[in-house]
Amino acid sequence: MMKIRRLAAIYAAKITGYVCHKTGRQGVTLAGQIAQKIYPPILNELAEEIREKIFVVCGTNGKTTTNNMLAAAIEAEGKKVICNHTGSNMINGVVSAFVLGAKLNGHMDADYACIEADEASTKYIFPAIHPDYMILTNLFRDQLDRYGEIDITMDILEKMIRTEPKMTVIMNGDDALSAYLAMDSGNPYVSYGISKPVVKTETNEIREGRFCKKCGARLAYSFYHYSQLGDYECPECGFKRPVPVYDAYDVNVGEQLSFKVEKQTLTANYKGFYNVYNILAAYAGVRTAGFSGASVKRMLGKFNPENGRMEQFTIKGTHVVLNLAKNPAGFNQNISAVMQDPSPKDVVIAINDNAQDGIDISWLWDVDFDLLGNESIKSITVSGIRCQDMRLRLKYVDIPSMLEADVEQAIRARIADGTGNLYVLVNYTALYSTRTILKKMEGEKA
Repeated sequence: MMKIRRLAAIYAAKITGYVCHKTGRQGVTLAGQIAQKIYPPILNELAEEIREKIFVVCGTNGKTTTNNMLAAAIEAEGKKVICNHTGSNMINGVVSAFVLGAKLNGHMDADYACIEADEASTKYIFPAIHPDYMILTNLFRDQLDRYGEIDITMDILEKMIRTEPKMTVIMNGDDALSAYLAMDSGNPYVSYGISKPVVKTETNEIREGRFCKKCGARLAYSFYHYSQLGDYECPECGFKRPVPVYDAYDVNVGEQLSFKVEKQTLTANYKGFYNVYNILAAYAGVRTAGFSGASVKRMLGKFNPENGRMEQFTIKGTHVVLNLAKNPAGFNQNISAVMQDPSPKDVVIAINDNAQDGIDISWLWDVDFDLLGNESIKSITVSGIRCQDMRLRLKYVDIPSMLEADVEQAIRARIADGTGNLYVLVNYTALYSTRTILKKMEGEKA
């Protein structure tokens, strides 16, 4: 009977996923929800069938890109990998990754699993899959009405890390919050980071890690990369940035990203200094699992960011870049990536306040939007449910904008009379619909 219910759950999930795909709906989480209803222990049982190791990727920003890079690099080693590629990172999304990846006989055929996990959902995910490795990208303020202050997120992660004492934590040592969490947990840990300053910018960024989590004293920084990431030390208790096992150097940003680590040069054909950290995190994961770094180099040669993470489209001769921007630290890095392009450009910003976004959008006032007041930006269009709030925010830094609540109309207008170079920055619930619009427009005849 149990075997029949398990098969029924997998078949029902696969049919749901197929129908949603054919009808243009995002049905990943629904497939997982249905599978769990039919057979509640399905995730535990399928996770037990992973032949080698399970990775989980947590952190405020960079989870989806890091997780997808990690999975692609392990696949480049000839391994079979289960991965929640779409970024559906709550329990139903994780269940979906496993059930949709299962064979028709109801069993897994995978060596590794690379699972992106929402921090608040780790309390459901960790007990089911028992990860061997956890990559911790960073901890920034995000969705205050959902997560609360960052200490709440840290408390959840600390409890869950301690439930898996053999799990190795691979953490961003440049983030004092992530470093403290890993070092204080008692778990084995490995750090990655960038030991020399790269980009010098004058910003008013909110820095979450200003105070030592160990003793409460104000941390002394010799430099910042962005937000609270940098080289820090506590003058009171001696807590300081760990020496990274995987240290990026000779970092270059611009039209391409490149850096060296362990004497290997890694190059990626997309922008954004924050992506150096994403690549470095994936590299650290691959190396910690015992693979060579050569697979990361091979992966980067073919890897194309998807799901709205610096995803690129060509529509009627216009080059379009879609990127997710859902909190102050991430939005500031989005703006930096846009400004690395010196050519004339148009920008569309879409802000929603649905439940998954967080209905509190006061975080917009912590973003350095004044950096968009550059002559290379020929127009800014605000869109989405809270377009008026976004327009007001720009007004307070003396940046004019056009208002078009309908995202598709905003994009079509800029393609029709814009510069031929368009950046579309969206928060969470605007992402899937905007990506669908861009895919549709890309397929239209010129």
